[in-house]
Amino acid sequence: MTAATGGGHAGGVTEMVIDIQALTKRYPRGVTALDGLTVRFAPGITGLIGANGAGKSTLIKILLGLVPPTSGRASVLGHDTATSGDWVRGHTGYMPEHDCLPPDVSGTEFVTHLGRMSGLPRTAARERAAESLRHVGLYEERYRMIGGYSTGMKQRVKLAQTLVGDPRLLLLDEPTTGLDPGGRTAMLDLIARIGGEFGISIVISSHLLGEVERICDHLVALEAGALLRADTITSFTSTRQVLAVEVDEGLPELAAELARRGASCRPDGRVLLVQLDGEATYDLIRDAIADLGLPLNRLEQRRRQVAELFADQPELEATR
Repeated sequence: MTAATGGGHAGGVTEMVIDIQALTKRYPRGVTALDGLTVRFAPGITGLIGANGAGKSTLIKILLGLVPPTSGRASVLGHDTATSGDWVRGHTGYMPEHDCLPPDVSGTEFVTHLGRMSGLPRTAARERAAESLRHVGLYEERYRMIGGYSTGMKQRVKLAQTLVGDPRLLLLDEPTTGLDPGGRTAMLDLIARIGGEFGISIVISSHLLGEVERICDHLVALEAGALLRADTITSFTSTRQVLAVEVDEGLPELAAELARRGASCRPDGRVLLVQLDGEATYDLIRDAIADLGLPLNRLEQRRRQVAELFADQPELEATR
């Protein structure tokens, strides 16, 4: 694979922004957060998904050099996180999930302060803060106290502070938390624009699978601290060998008739999924529908969805 990959290395020459090898993290009382995780993140926007307790937050902390692994190794932008944590944090912007903003300072004061902490001189930090706030649409509101910001504005100022240090990588933990559908759409569009225009690689930790499908180039799915799947979004959601058949009525009768004729099929809501076995499958479905006298609404190949990885995990949502 040339994108996020599990196990071995990609055959191309693309430099991976994150390289994780046999990474394990065990906490006291026998809690294993990561279990021999091996995966690589390619440049671009990568969705890091998994249910609560899958190990996403622990992984981000290790990537930032804030928590040491029990065994294995992780490197970010070619630097080992266990020995070069300061360097990694200096070149990585991090957006935490929870509201951790001081209410009694302005947006520009807060982002300037974070710029100063990243090593920028005072004047440069103020200039970079203004530029970062402009990029996220808060330039006109930069002198307002953060305590008076809406939830969407607070999420944007958290995003702005990730940009102030001119990072090469962003780690965004649930960036749409607390936002309504319109706010989520605006935030996702903003993240996609930052990744596209600035050429910054981005990792988005999210439980909203529709978000991952919408803006990410790659997918890394964790389950119980181990790698479930790593692939490009295009590869994972490419057309699979299944036909979706929708009829106004008679779905059970159609399923029975197709099974009688040797087709493999199963209901999925209001459609019937039929295993595609060459062009003859189309003729078989057409003839069965005609013989039963059923009205056909739709017949198409179905695209796989990321949500299929976690069909039995209600913590994850397929919100679009």
